[in-house]
Amino acid sequence: MLKHVRAALRVALVAALAVGGLTAADGLQAPAAQAVGEDTFTNPIAPDTADPTIEFYDGNYYMVSTTWNNQVMMRKAPTLEGLGTTKPVTVYSDTNTGRNGNMWAPELKRLNGPNGWRWYLMYTMGVSGNYGTQHLQVIESAADDPMGPYTYKGRPLPIDDWNIDGSYLELNGELFMVWSEFAPDGLQSNYIARMTNPWTATGPLNILSQPVESWETIGQPVNEGPIALQHDGRTWITYSASFCGTADYQLGTLEYTGGDPVLAASWRKSDGPVFSQANGAYGTGHNDFFTSPDGTETWNLYHANPTADGGCSRQRTARAQIVTWRADGEPDFGVPQATTTPLAVPSGENGPITAQLEGARWNLVSRSTGQCATVSTDEDGAALVAGDCSSTRSRFVLDSTGDGYLRIVNAVSGKALGPASCSAAAGTALEQTPFRTTGCQQWSVAQTTGGWSTLTNRTSGKALTASGGALAQSAADGSAAQDWSLRPAGVVVVTSMVSGKALEVPGCSTTDGAILQQREYTAAACQSVTFTAAANGESEMHLGSAPEKCLAVTGGSSADSVAVTQGACGIAGSTWRLQVSGDGVVEFRNGASGKALDLSFCALADGTRVHQYSVLNNDCQRFRFSSVAVDPAAAPEIAAFATSRCVAGKAVVVASVRNADAATVAVSTTAGSYGSKSLTVAAGDSASASFNARTNALAAGSVQLTVPGATFTAAYPAKTC
Repeated sequence: MLKHVRAALRVALVAALAVGGLTAADGLQAPAAQAVGEDTFTNPIAPDTADPTIEFYDGNYYMVSTTWNNQVMMRKAPTLEGLGTTKPVTVYSDTNTGRNGNMWAPELKRLNGPNGWRWYLMYTMGVSGNYGTQHLQVIESAADDPMGPYTYKGRPLPIDDWNIDGSYLELNGELFMVWSEFAPDGLQSNYIARMTNPWTATGPLNILSQPVESWETIGQPVNEGPIALQHDGRTWITYSASFCGTADYQLGTLEYTGGDPVLAASWRKSDGPVFSQANGAYGTGHNDFFTSPDGTETWNLYHANPTADGGCSRQRTARAQIVTWRADGEPDFGVPQATTTPLAVPSGENGPITAQLEGARWNLVSRSTGQCATVSTDEDGAALVAGDCSSTRSRFVLDSTGDGYLRIVNAVSGKALGPASCSAAAGTALEQTPFRTTGCQQWSVAQTTGGWSTLTNRTSGKALTASGGALAQSAADGSAAQDWSLRPAGVVVVTSMVSGKALEVPGCSTTDGAILQQREYTAAACQSVTFTAAANGESEMHLGSAPEKCLAVTGGSSADSVAVTQGACGIAGSTWRLQVSGDGVVEFRNGASGKALDLSFCALADGTRVHQYSVLNNDCQRFRFSSVAVDPAAAPEIAAFATSRCVAGKAVVVASVRNADAATVAVSTTAGSYGSKSLTVAAGDSASASFNARTNALAAGSVQLTVPGATFTAAYPAKTC
């Protein structure tokens, strides 16, 4: 009986897909539009975004949705509108038999797992084109960045039965998963189980809810898409009821009432649907929740069809609206709003936001001075100046706004660069302040010559300019002072925008001639990449398995399809121009040939060669950089002073420290032969250490003060008492 029910549902699903036309999407990006700085937005968020999942983290929204193929694609932007105009990036692709197609219903979740805080994506995949083979899969991020790179962890359920729509639930200090599968009685039901880790269910796999009410059986009896909602100590699971091919696909809730969460008796089903079709939105189901940027609001992200007969197709789009709370503590989902209705953006979206953004770290290296743009402190209004490229404070995240511009955010302070007071005047100094969704903290990037680029402010139209030690904006003049080499700082991972797989050489070979290829990220040494300066703003690229060697076009050739191999540095073909786009992705141009680094035939398989090819301006030649290593600690913000004075007829050296940092600092002070002392200086406080010369006179000298990551020297004058 169960076999026949499953077969019937698959037939219904295929028919529903046919209604909507399961073909290539017209476009995964919404038309170009102002995506930042608005007080309202309209639904839908983005086209072709069924079964959406979303999180707001460290200054950005991250959204994933059904792709129908073997790619897991993510959108990232600081605003909801930006999610519609940003370019989706593949964070993982799978070519393994049995899990190489039909990606459905992802859930993105940050969990403190066995490897520390990591991001997990649980999604459904099966055999391409065969919807009866769907099973849940889990991938884990390499670090605390939702964009990955990701590594496959496994199937969380120890069964071969069809199972879909998995998500995580944290409750009573335990981790659970909830999902949908067919029960022994043939009904597609929600299930629940405990987990030993984010990719392994354990213990009984219990039915949580079944479609037995009339509002759950329209088209087909279905319970699916369970997702947790928690507020003020209460826990609900929302789920989708009835068949996705109908206009009455809708949300219901289960509230936890106490007891063992894996028992259905511990949950109470809502008396009816809590969110249903209205105002031209049909099939309003399969949702996720997110918290507003300032943490004060709960939002519902769901998908809906624009027509009643849209089916389970690619016409479904992600839409968002606020959840309010009734006096009795119950959630109020409201009714779906029309796509013509302006909705207020989530609270705090327009800023001010201070956040240490996830993403690769970059140095901005001046052509005219050879120094890097940097800030000296974390303080609001700290000036952008020229400084030491090795300083952690010289690291920035080049983060896309989602509509073709970048915000340049300091990796230490979490603050964005813009002209002081948002002035458009030439000569205005640049400073860091918390990000606000206004154009004065957004920049466009354009390549000039060699590996140099200009950075132009969106509001003022003026270019970032090095002028001695100060950095300012000025009218574009084509001078070297406006040219910058954008170079990754520290170790990065380079992944294909198409496959999500990392650049490496086979077996992490250290021999000359090893050919560049792609492979799923495994944290292998050869998947770590560093960049060093070369002439004309270009860079050389080194793998962590052979850091003394460079990746070069074989023989310095200018022909298409020539391999990129590991070998000597400083030769023809070993330098690369890094071209950063407003989408935050990177293209490589070889310094000798001018041709692009290219993923051969845009193939997704492990071992696919990455070679040189003519510039095609397509995604096969676009890459994403990510940082998986922790930034070196920034030197504390301290000021050191020294003086000499007389105490009871003896000369004394006094060393003083003022701590302007946000954390307590340990300071070691040394005054030559007069000895050493240790100080602990609280944030915002000052402290001193005295050294008695045990004589009535001392010569001028200096005191050395050492803090984690830096050493300071303070001079004191001669003294006779």
